Amino acid sequence: MSVHPRPVEPTHHLPGAAFTSLATPTTGSSDTAVWEVRLTPGHSGVAHRLTRQEVFIVLSGKGTAHLAGTSIDLAAGDTLVVPAQTSFLLEAAGAEHFVALCCLPVGGQAIMGDLAPFTPPWAE
Repeated sequence: MSVHPRPVEPTHHLPGAAFTSLATPTTGSSDTAVWEVRLTPGHSGVAHRLTRQEVFIVLSGKGTAHLAGTSIDLAAGDTLVVPAQTSFLLEAAGAEHFVALCCLPVGGQAIMGDLAPFTPPWAE
């Protein structure tokens, strides 16, 4: 067992999105990578898929998940399970930040378009 203090600032940034690594192989988690994602109001992520199932727990704000042609509204308390190899993206809806806790098995990789699979840096 180990306890790791939450980082004071997000550990990774992309335009419109901030990621805070919480439990990853770098911090000693051997099975599951966990991070927080925060999307600015109105921000839409990039469509991608993952080699493993990913789970999102919405902590605050509202959003929309677009999975394989279907749109699903999300709000605080909702849990979204994205099957492996399913194209999806998240977008923040409303005037608040969309904040979710994300869980991905260690070794899971993202795939964007025809690019080679890669491990997101916040999951390393």
